Amino acid sequence: MADHQEASVTLPSDPASVSAARRYVATVLAEWGLPRDTDIADTVRLIVSELATNAVQHTFGQSPTFTVDLVLDRDEHLHIGVTDSHPRFPKRLPAAVQQDNGRGMVIIRWLTAECGGRLSVRPTREGGKTVAIELPWAVPVQPVRAGGSQEP
Repeated sequence: MADHQEASVTLPSDPASVSAARRYVATVLAEWGLPRDTDIADTVRLIVSELATNAVQHTFGQSPTFTVDLVLDRDEHLHIGVTDSHPRFPKRLPAAVQQDNGRGMVIIRWLTAECGGRLSVRPTREGGKTVAIELPWAVPVQPVRAGGSQEP
């Protein structure tokens, strides 16, 4: 595998784009060797889903699109970034509001930490922000049968 791989997609800030982002990421990660039916693949899809939902719901129509970037460095680190053009950084909502929503960043932080990763939020030059996740890359090894061949 290459030392550095990148993929990116820009989608309209529309609720239907959340599932499109999730499918895109699943496809790219599968091409990079991460099987779709692993726990880490499920975790990454959930993180992307939450980040994309935040980009759609919390930009209040001020970001017409959002971009999902994926970078795989030296088969060691997976970087996921979701960028929108709204300047407000994500924040935790008051407890009373959190009953129906507002837990997305809590979920993202927990999942990221559970995987041994890091979360950061940084401004873009254009005045928006990128919510970035870095996770260790660990592709499960396929079982090897006697004779050295891998199972189909």
